[in-house]
Amino acid sequence: MTNNHNDHKNPTERGVTIWFTGLSGAGKSTISEKLEAHLRTAGKKVEVLDGDVVRTNLSKGLGFSKEDRDTNIRRIGFVSKLLTRNGVAVLVAAISPYRDVRDEVRQSIGDFVEIYVHCPIEELTRRDVKGLYAKALRGELPNFTGVSDPYEEPLHPEVTVHTDSESVDESVAKVIAKLEEMGYLASKKAAAGARR
Repeated sequence: MTNNHNDHKNPTERGVTIWFTGLSGAGKSTISEKLEAHLRTAGKKVEVLDGDVVRTNLSKGLGFSKEDRDTNIRRIGFVSKLLTRNGVAVLVAAISPYRDVRDEVRQSIGDFVEIYVHCPIEELTRRDVKGLYAKALRGELPNFTGVSDPYEEPLHPEVTVHTDSESVDESVAKVIAKLEEMGYLASKKAAAGARR
């Protein structure tokens, strides 16, 4: 499902929500920051909605029950929808552990590209400077996604990046290629042809 009013615009004017989901520390924010720079260079209007920042501002007071997590994701989805329909590329970096609410947001927005930022728990634990995974694995942190709380992997993401085996640039390149293929970004070939 796509928003028809968005279909006939040139790629720089088409709004889209690019939704990065994955466990804490997998690389969602890092990849979205690098992608943001690329999209701005390509002439797109860009907003970044980072899960941690949103929780501080838009979702202050929410806890980590399934209901509160879903409310948080619905709020991010609502803001994303408003921005997307106004031609903005919205980069969302949020764990968003539950599949049903991610799918609900996808349906609501239409122009939606899901990026699964995959990284094994062993690697996340090794990288984790705060030691949160180790604490969660010892049972000291309740409601920790992927350890003591569920994380439901996307079944059909548009892109899966593997941050344990790919560089940030490789992951970003995969996302850019998909955005070009879906018509949200002008491909380099098309741009080069237009300049001739």
